Amino acid sequence: GDSYIFMDLSTYDQLSIPADILGNVVNFLMDDMEVQIEFFEGRIMGIEMPKSVELKVVDTPPSFKGDTVSGGGKPAKLETGITISVPIFVNVDDTIVVDTRSGQYLERAKK
Repeated sequence: GDSYIFMDLSTYDQLSIPADILGNVVNFLMDDMEVQIEFFEGRIMGIEMPKSVELKVVDTPPSFKGDTVSGGGKPAKLETGITISVPIFVNVDDTIVVDTRSGQYLERAKK
């Protein structure tokens, strides 16, 4: 399986963690992101992520003018590979803010 490499910012030691231990966290991990790794008796218990992350939309159906009747959302694939529901005005190449706990769209990222 896949593993992710983390580096201790004070010692520069590298730590490889298998994806299956990380769980849903992998949907929001980005290069150079700072996270807190939680240990108990030398074993990795989890990773504390930022509450939200900015991710780029890589694929989503186009929106059509006047397409407001549904009032719902549409699927959008993000740069990490996860697909979430976003408002219809979100387009490919938009950067959006996503809640890392719920996986929900929060807002468009500020430029």
